[in-house]
Amino acid sequence: MYVGRDMTELTMVSKSDWRDSELAFFHHSLQQMVPYLNVEGQSIHRSIIQEIEARGGLKRGEADYTHGTRVTYD
Repeated sequence: MYVGRDMTELTMVSKSDWRDSELAFFHHSLQQMVPYLNVEGQSIHRSIIQEIEARGGLKRGEADYTHGTRVTYD
């Protein structure tokens, strides 16, 4: 379950200030609904993807005994 800022709050914050977990969660959520998104939803999803790409992706550099190599949003 996602615990963090909701989309209403995040729309007032620059994408560069979003945490990786927020980008991962909303990218995954919007990706599931792509066929049903209107133009505004597609634009938001596109800007999230651009921010993820600007950061070099969402993978963690190294795994350890408590974390894997993927960013989790739970």
